[in-house]
Formats: sequence, C-alpha cells, structure tokens
Amino acid sequence: MPGEDFAEAVRIVLGELPDLPYLPELPARGATASMTGRSLAVVAELGFDLQPAGWRLTDAPGVDHRRARSLLAQDLDVLEEQAQGFAGELKIQVAGPWTLAATVERPRGDRILADHGARRELAQALAAGLAEHVADVRRRVPGARVLVQVDEPALPAVLAARIPTASGYGRHRSVEPPAAAEALGWVLAAAGGGAIVHCCAPDVPIALLRQAGAAGVSVDLAVLAAEQYDALGESLDAGERAFLGVVPSSDPATTPAAERAEQQVVDRVLRLLDMLGFDPDEVTGRLVLTPACGLAGASPRYAREALSLVKDSASRLSSG
Repeated sequence: MPGEDFAEAVRIVLGELPDLPYLPELPARGATASMTGRSLAVVAELGFDLQPAGWRLTDAPGVDHRRARSLLAQDLDVLEEQAQGFAGELKIQVAGPWTLAATVERPRGDRILADHGARRELAQALAAGLAEHVADVRRRVPGARVLVQVDEPALPAVLAARIPTASGYGRHRSVEPPAAAEALGWVLAAAGGGAIVHCCAPDVPIALLRQAGAAGVSVDLAVLAAEQYDALGESLDAGERAFLGVVPSSDPATTPAAERAEQQVVDRVLRLLDMLGFDPDEVTGRLVLTPACGLAGASPRYAREALSLVKDSASRLSSG
C-alpha cells in the first residue's frame, strides 16, 4: 500500500475488503518495511544487517534487522486493535526463499543464491519463523483463518539463471526445479496448509508451485505467458484457488466509470474461463480478483479505488 500511515492502511483494507482483508506492507516507510525487510523480520535464528547495497546475512541481527522486527510487532499491535471481533479469512504475506536468496547477500558478498548451504539454511529459518508468525497472528486475531501468500517474483529468474552476480558480468547458475520445489515446500508447509504463491512474472512456473504444495497461485493476467494457461487450467481443475491480477497496480492514464470498469473486469475473467473450458458456476467460488501486483506505487486515491473495484467486480461475477 502507498503512504506511511499503517493504521490508516489497515482501516482501508478492513473497510474495502471485509471478505479477505490482509496485513498491509508500506515500503514507503523505508527498507525495514520493504518486502525484503519485512520478510527478514520473520526469519528465525539468522541475523541480517543493512548495507548500502542492500540486506546482508550476518552472525547476529544488526540494528536495522532489529528495527524491522520491532516495526512488524508494532504493526501487528495495530492490526490486533483494529481487527477486534473480526472473523473470516485474513491474508498475510512473506517473500519466498528463492526471492530472498536472490536478493540478500552473503557475509563476504554476492547473493546467498551462490551458496548451497546458506540458501538451504535461509529457507529452513524462514519456514521456522513463518510458523511462529502465523501462530502469533492467530493469537492476536482469534477469529481469523490465516491465509499465507508467499511472494516469489524472482523465482523464474532463479530457475533460468538470470540473476546477475555481484560483478554484473556473470549470472548465477540455475537452480534445478526439484531443489527449488523442495525449499519452497518447507515454507508452504510451515504456513499450515492452504498457502498460495504469488508471482507476477510472465513465466511463472505454475506446475512447480503446485509440486511444492501450493494450494493456489496468484498471477498477473496482463503479462501471463500463453504457455502457462494450461497449467492454470490444471490447477483450477484440481480444485485449487486462483488469484487473478485483473486491475492495474498503478494509476491508469484514464479511469472509466465504476460500473463500466467492473464490467470490463468481469468480461475479462469470463473470457479466460471460456478459453480454459470452465463453466463460471463451477469455479467462481475458487477465484479471487486482485490488483496485478502491489499498490505501493499507486496514489492513495487509486489504491482505494483498485480495492473497491476488485471487490465489486468479484461480487458481480459471483452473482452471474
């Protein structure tokens, strides 16, 4: 979400998305509130610090790592206060093990991705910390059914050896799909079942995500490669959930009237289902409409409009 007022972001989410609110991330507050900083705050046992080049694995938590953990605890206090009496599904999110391995540096430089032992240790520590995080959210919001979204935007690049080395002249070796699925599977299992994986790249490896244990996938329909449609259809056919990014993540040049915008979204989803060979009545209960990706780059006005649009479009779709 845009802005720096976390309490206001929680109020907006709870108000606009009563059926599936989420714990917001506000990266405008700095590195400790970014996707990476937020996720490292969840990681158990390992320490990190913040360098000019980004986050780095260390022997003990540095001051910025401690600040990230403190900020997450404060935000959970706000969620606990504002979500009193809430009952239903509540989404939280964390960066996946491969996105973190491709982003965070080793103590002596270059990415954790380059070290088999370090990336395995990171995935296991993330899984252990996520289990504790989920338990904490459940304790704070007793009526919530916690849904975990694992964000893996870098996974396709990891699989295809597209992550650059520190020098910029080379690329890290690709990770074999079985190894990628294994590490991701540890994190999904720690979520307690029902977790989904979000990836807004065109070549999101849907089959691998399912192999790792994902109960659903979250994709950006505007960029999803045509060769992934069959895998998306297989996921739906297996009874899994599909989170479909159908609304732009940043302010569009022109904004149609609300009713017209809703109908455009509904028509787009119906065309997809027709192409995949599904009767809408069979699968709409397992579809979730979302913005294409995070809304941190949007204006506050548009962020609220985007959430309202996906909610109203979903209601129109489910009502036929």
